[in-house]
Amino acid sequence: MARRFRGTALVAVVILVLAACSSKEGGTAGGQASTSGGTACPAGPLPARTGGAAPQGAKGGIAFATTIKPSDTSSSTVINPTGAQIECGKTKLTAHNDVVYSAPAVNGQKAELKLDLQVPDTAGAKPLVVYITGGGFSNATKTANLDQRTYVAEQGYVVASIEYRTTTTGATYKEGLADVKSAIRFLRAHADEYGIDPGKVAVWGQSAGGYLAAMAGATNGTKQFDVGDNLDQSSDVQGVVDEFGPSDLSKLAADFDQAAQDVNYAQGNFLAKWVYGSGTKKSVKDPTPEVAAANPISYLSSKTSPFLLLHGSADRSVSPSQTLLLHNALRSKGIDSTRYVLTGADHGDLSFTGDTKSGKPWSTQETMNHIVAFLNGLS
Repeated sequence: MARRFRGTALVAVVILVLAACSSKEGGTAGGQASTSGGTACPAGPLPARTGGAAPQGAKGGIAFATTIKPSDTSSSTVINPTGAQIECGKTKLTAHNDVVYSAPAVNGQKAELKLDLQVPDTAGAKPLVVYITGGGFSNATKTANLDQRTYVAEQGYVVASIEYRTTTTGATYKEGLADVKSAIRFLRAHADEYGIDPGKVAVWGQSAGGYLAAMAGATNGTKQFDVGDNLDQSSDVQGVVDEFGPSDLSKLAADFDQAAQDVNYAQGNFLAKWVYGSGTKKSVKDPTPEVAAANPISYLSSKTSPFLLLHGSADRSVSPSQTLLLHNALRSKGIDSTRYVLTGADHGDLSFTGDTKSGKPWSTQETMNHIVAFLNGLS
């Protein structure tokens, strides 16, 4: 059975006073530190739109399904996330923004990749959580999901939110995963500077970020994606939190109506580019060796870290069965995996489409405390 963090982070708490405040995480390009504090979880920018054709029922270029086939929940825990929202302000945090962690080649030229850090102002080295944002594999805005990141940081974790290369710059899953691993190695190399315990590192992502988190945890001990700087440091992680991330891209729309399937499996679309690269005319629907190589299930081994998987039963962008496929594969290999299904929840925060309620299930105290409890148990 996989090990767990013990005695390294405060348990999640309910804060009684809630007042509006704005984030003080402005930061500078040089990674200059600033201090934040307040009594409400700060709001981040709205999620960026993703490109691509939109079928009937889609908004902002995203292929939203109109019908969703229920997936098996017999091996999962079903929760009804309608309770109180998270609250912040318990722990003072220091932010280090726009820290350059890597400068890989993008279209033949070096481009700086940056991360934002939130560090609790408490004594001792703290576990690290690397947050990986979503964005349809076409963008990666590190400032997203600030409220939830802040909540996790206040429980005693250094939280780093990272940029990574996407299809917009011609990247595939190989470069995206290499960037995640580069960030982990960089932070281990600078553990003393940021108060990090390098032996306690987890990854946490949503949507495309959940996919990359899964790939990072699945490939523990696999060196093929370790390229760039700080190669004397390990990129292995001790745990994975995957919220509504894809796994088998050839089945990403398996639960959806035909119109949504047609868009997701279109030749040369954003998913195909993520697997095959720019200019491809192929489809991820075809179970090719390349599609298999982009699936975290292909890399599961005795070195794979424990997983926490969460998915909404009403997710219209990534079939709920995607995390179930991964969950079942992990368990079949004897790897610790827990899966929660959020009744009625959609694909995270979709407020950029005009839907101001979709993000609420993902920021309740119940949902976030399941994440914190999982992190607290890792070792």
